[in-house]
Amino acid sequence: MSDIPALARGCAVLGTGGGGDVRTGSLAAARAIREYGEVPLVRLADLEEDALIVPLSGIGAPTVSHEMIHSEDEPKRIAEEIERIFGRPPSAVMSSEIGGSNGVAPVAWAAQLGLPLLDADGMGRAFPEVQMVSMYVAGLPADLVVMTDVAGNVVTIRPIDGLWSERLARAVCVAAGSSALMADYVLTAAVARGAVIEGTVTRALEIGRATEGAADPLRALQDRLGAARLIIGKLTDVERRTTGGFVRGTATIEGTGDDRGRILTLELQNENLVAVENGRLLAMVPDLITVVDTETAAAIQTEGLRYGQRVTVLAWPCDPLWRTPKGLETAGPRAFGYELDYVPVEELTAHG
Repeated sequence: MSDIPALARGCAVLGTGGGGDVRTGSLAAARAIREYGEVPLVRLADLEEDALIVPLSGIGAPTVSHEMIHSEDEPKRIAEEIERIFGRPPSAVMSSEIGGSNGVAPVAWAAQLGLPLLDADGMGRAFPEVQMVSMYVAGLPADLVVMTDVAGNVVTIRPIDGLWSERLARAVCVAAGSSALMADYVLTAAVARGAVIEGTVTRALEIGRATEGAADPLRALQDRLGAARLIIGKLTDVERRTTGGFVRGTATIEGTGDDRGRILTLELQNENLVAVENGRLLAMVPDLITVVDTETAAAIQTEGLRYGQRVTVLAWPCDPLWRTPKGLETAGPRAFGYELDYVPVEELTAHG
C-alpha cells in the first residue's frame, strides 16, 4: 500500500501525458489492496515457463476514463474469458503500458484477481494505439484481444495482425463510450522473454521516489531520468478535442526567466508526441516528453493542462527497442502522420 503514491508519481512521468489520470488508478489500487490484500511483484524469471501472463490496460480517451471508472467486475470477466479460451487460469497480470493510470491500475486488477503483478510492461512509457507494444515489435502474433466495459459486455476479437487489432479494438472502444478494459497479447512466460520490457514497475517506483523530500524536486527528477530540460515557462494555450477514441490537440508554453522570449509547442495524441520551437524540433516520439509542474515536479497529464500553469517540459531517451527499424515503424513520428525522420532527443538537444 505504501508504494502506491511513488508508483503513481513515476507512472505519471512515464505516461508522457497519456495513459489516464493516475489519481483514478491510485484510488482503485488502494481500495483493492485494502479489500483483497497486498499484491506481490514478481520477475519473469520467477514464473513457470507455461504460466499465463495477462497484459491489461484501459483503452480509450483519457478525458473519458477519468469519469467512467472501471468496475471490479471487468478484470474478472476478462480472466474468466481467458480461462475459457486457454483452459487454465492466468498466473500473473502485466501492465500493457507502464505510463499513467495504466501503470497503477493493474495493481488493483491483480489484487481483485488474487494474482501477482509482473515487473514488466509492453512499452516502457505510454502509447495511444493497441499495436504500439513491444510484443508487436518482437513479432508475436496479435491474434487475440478480449475487451469488456462498464455495462458488462465482453468482446473477443481474433485480428489477423496488430494493425487490425487497433482498428477493431478502437471501434469496440468507441461503441463502449470511448473507455473499456482490454487484454491483448496473452502469452506464456517462456514467450514473454525478450518480448516485454522488464523492470519497468521498479523503474516507475524509483522515479516516483526520486522527488521525495528533495530540496529541488525538478532537478532530482531530471537527474533520475537523465532528461533534457526543453523549456521552463507558462502554459498559454491548449487546444484539445476527443475524437475517434483519442484526445488530440496542441499545447503552447511561453518561456519565463532564462527562457523568456521562447515559445514551445507540443503536439498531442493522448501523449505528448512532438516538441517544436520556431520550426526547430527539440524532441519527438518514441522518445519521452513530459510536462511537469515546475515547483513540485509532478507530471501533468494532457487532460490536466490548463492556461496559466507554470510548467517545465522534460524529454529523455526511450527504451532501445523503439529505436530499432521495427520499433520506429511502429511508434516513430511517421506512425503518427508526421513527415519526419526520427532523430534521438540527445542529438536534438546537444547544442540547445
